[in-house]
Amino acid sequence: MMKKVKLYLLIALLMMTLLVVSGCFKTAQDSEKSGDDLAQQIVETYKLEPLSAEDANYTINMGYYNCDHMTAACIGMDAGIYEALGLKVNLTGNGNVPEAMSAGKMDVGYAGWTTTLRAVPKGTPLFIAAQNHTGGSEYLVVSNKIKKPEDLIGKKVSFGNDPEKNSINWAEWADQLGIPVDITKYENFNMSDQDEYFALKAGKLDAYICCDPWGSMAEYEGTGWSMIRQNTVRDGQQGTCCKVAMHTKFAEAHPELAKRVLLAHTLSIQYMYQHPYKAAEIFADNYNVPLEVALMTMWKKTNEEGRTISWDMVMEELKNQLAAMQKYNVQSDVNTVNVEDYVDTSYFDACSAKDFNTFIKEEVDPVFPLGMSFEDWKTKAKEVDQITT
Repeated sequence: MMKKVKLYLLIALLMMTLLVVSGCFKTAQDSEKSGDDLAQQIVETYKLEPLSAEDANYTINMGYYNCDHMTAACIGMDAGIYEALGLKVNLTGNGNVPEAMSAGKMDVGYAGWTTTLRAVPKGTPLFIAAQNHTGGSEYLVVSNKIKKPEDLIGKKVSFGNDPEKNSINWAEWADQLGIPVDITKYENFNMSDQDEYFALKAGKLDAYICCDPWGSMAEYEGTGWSMIRQNTVRDGQQGTCCKVAMHTKFAEAHPELAKRVLLAHTLSIQYMYQHPYKAAEIFADNYNVPLEVALMTMWKKTNEEGRTISWDMVMEELKNQLAAMQKYNVQSDVNTVNVEDYVDTSYFDACSAKDFNTFIKEEVDPVFPLGMSFEDWKTKAKEVDQITT
């Protein structure tokens, strides 16, 4: 217990010293980049009917977790997309989104899809409303003194509570790396990604599991390296990751808002693919990381790993992920559900969104073809967004 107390005190001091803020709350009216002309141009390509006075005055409570997979939320806010669509949005970032969604305190939330699978049986009226992320950019980051997988045994790690039961990443990676999945073979902690990074940097932690920007941050600053990265394609079968969840009561009471906010989700993703430099600037501001780290993150999500940020919901991918969870015997409370019972794409289907694959083929591939090196991609991104510095 004393080791844990000292570790957390050290992290707290580091966080205060570096002025890293672990939470944010924004509205579409106070966002610094709100009203972006570019967002208005994107929205104007859609012939949308005005919202009713009731919907126009309704404030949508939206949340997202501090993870690159859910960047569309802060893009929608700071690029001015929500405002251009006539939406009033209170956006809460870096908070306890799964808990808030389960408690019914948010109308819309970007979160791990198993959040919804766990919440519904408890009586919370939620459903998966849209695709968001198919997988990737989750890392096992280790310190530079760790040279091979077996070096981790007995070391200080942060893999979360009971990871052999709760984390498919840990169960799968331990198997692939040939090291014990039994967490008692390590000195395990449960910390946030951001705290993990600063503990590693301070030499008080040897490894952690994270999403970006904290994998790319370790690479950028040279404080550690990625031993293995998530790949949800298994035996040629695509799995899945986080989704957009929606509260049923909100959708039923405000169906036009439900459709409009899902359209905003797709426009935010379009913005990431077509204007990645500007998207990276927003990411850097919201996640408190250097712009170069944000650019690395955006490149990985939209090019290096493929088109992993997506709004194209494929039911078979959810079933494939459940099969992988069953294989590794993780999240056994939800890994045998009938996933169709938790998904409702009717609002998304009616939101006027473009077909994702057509969008990529016609509007992204010609400009940012897959397989670009980071430097080539960054050069093109600066050209597209007319960045001269």
